This record gives sequence, C-alpha cells and structure tokens, in this order.
Amino acid sequence: MRKLTNDDIAKHSLAASHARNNDRAAIAVLLDNIRSLYNVGSIFRTSDGAGIQKLFLTGYTPTPPRREIDKTALGATNSVPWEYARNPLETLATLKRTGVTILALERTDSSRPYTQVARVEFPICLVIGNELTGIAPEVLAACDGALEIPMFGLKHSLNVAVAYGIAVFELVRRWNSDDQPSNPLV
Repeated sequence: MRKLTNDDIAKHSLAASHARNNDRAAIAVLLDNIRSLYNVGSIFRTSDGAGIQKLFLTGYTPTPPRREIDKTALGATNSVPWEYARNPLETLATLKRTGVTILALERTDSSRPYTQVARVEFPICLVIGNELTGIAPEVLAACDGALEIPMFGLKHSLNVAVAYGIAVFELVRRWNSDDQPSNPLV
C-alpha cells in the first residue's frame, strides 16, 4: 500500500468529475450569522468535498475574499457556488417556493437524528446557525424541520464546521444511495 499523491487523486477523483459535470447533490446550505472566518472557510472546503449545489451566506456571516477564509477554504471559494444575502428569511422563502425542504441543524424539542432524512425530502437546504447562539428564532421558525447530531460526552455541542461536515456528508450519502431524479436547487 502507498499513499496517493495529489496527481493520483486528481486522476481518479469522482469529485473532480462531479464538479466538472455540475452533477452536484440537491443540497444547498444557508449560514445564519456565522461569526468565525475560519469556520466559514472550513465550511467552504467541506462544501466542495461534499459537492453541494450552493452556499448562502447571510446576516453578518463574513464573505470572501478574506485572508482568514482563504486560509481554511484552500481555494474552495472558487469552486463552490455561493451568494450573500443580508436577510436569510427572504432566501428561505424563495427556496421554499421552488419546493426545497428547509432543515435546521439544531437541537430542538422536535428535532430528529441527522441520519433520518427521507429521500422524498430532497432537494434540501440545510441551515447552520451561529457558533454561540445557534439559529435565530425567526429563521428556525421558517424551517420545515430540524436535525440533530447525538452527543455522548459532557459537552452538548460540536464546533459548527465539524457538525456541518458530519451532517452534510450524511445528506450526500442519502442523495447518492440510489438513482435520484435531476432536481437542481438553483
């Protein structure tokens, strides 16, 4: 066994093929007032790896180009489609009108495990909230449901970028589990 080089990976990468063919998962992501530039960069990089359709940066979430975002994004700000919108509610309303299911990644009184997403729920927009306060109440009220990651330690939460990575790759796994109809978000 040998570790693959970057050239080896590029030659055999499904991700590169997906990105070239615009064959992205029917998943958008909305960031609601994320404060850390490093978390935003990490979310961009994870979004590239997951092959999501679009990233919506809202509220006071920082936007590229910023050195701190670029440091963790490693170029993903150029490969992930994104846009900035001051008001997350307007973006969510537009997505809902096109048939997108809005799911919060948040522990609520009615959240379900992140692994329990039905195929009929796609296309999905996953809403990610602020590192300290979570998703704003009015944004949470606009969501169709909530997903949570079970916690088994003493802490009750994960870093927002880590939680996002866990959830989005599970959603991509569900999307790719069988043949899916073509249903682009944007």
